[in-house]
Amino acid sequence: MNFIITGAGKGIGFETVKQLSKIHNTRILAISRNVQKLNELAEEINPLISEITPYSFDIVNGSIDNNLLPFIKELDFRIDCLFNNAGAIVNKPFAACDTQDFNTVIKTNLEAPFRLIRDLLPFINEGAHIVNAGSMGGVQGSAKFPGLALYSASKGAIATLTECLAEELKEKKISVNCLAFGSVQTEMFSMAFPGFDAALKSNTMAEFVSRFLIDGHKFFNGKILPVSVSTP
Repeated sequence: MNFIITGAGKGIGFETVKQLSKIHNTRILAISRNVQKLNELAEEINPLISEITPYSFDIVNGSIDNNLLPFIKELDFRIDCLFNNAGAIVNKPFAACDTQDFNTVIKTNLEAPFRLIRDLLPFINEGAHIVNAGSMGGVQGSAKFPGLALYSASKGAIATLTECLAEELKEKKISVNCLAFGSVQTEMFSMAFPGFDAALKSNTMAEFVSRFLIDGHKFFNGKILPVSVSTP
């Protein structure tokens, strides 16, 4: 299978790349602004089992048409799974948020996945699985926390986009789901809840995510799936 994973340089993204690299006949295009750890990982894995191609790219400011798409064509890379994992967070009171904060969060958490899915569609195989990284903060009726209004709003939006795309892409036999992550020990979680120990480590969550990327669409489509064992 061929995977594209954004936000692959750290946290859940990086650990998911590690998990997938253990599977035979796997090709992974790992996208991150910082690919140092990915380059090291790519050198460590067994090339007879899998292949990791780190790609340094800014999904918010980078040109998909001029940079990413030509690279994918050069690799002759057909996509079986796209994991929109990259994210941004701003933790400050709503009244203190400004337009820059809004743009940072919305462009990373909503606009970038929108652009990637739209522009990569010609390269996505029939029967493929698109998975968007959501958050419990974006699930209606879930607990909400001060300082995370923009982040939660952006994750609520990606959840709704997921539901819409699952319907629109039915004819192409492409499934779209959203994993609403809860408490996972990542840099982003530490920014949201300083000093709080998360319920799960990123490598543990990555084990679940890897399985879901491969098989989740056999059971779900257009679903927002809470992945959480605690609040927060």
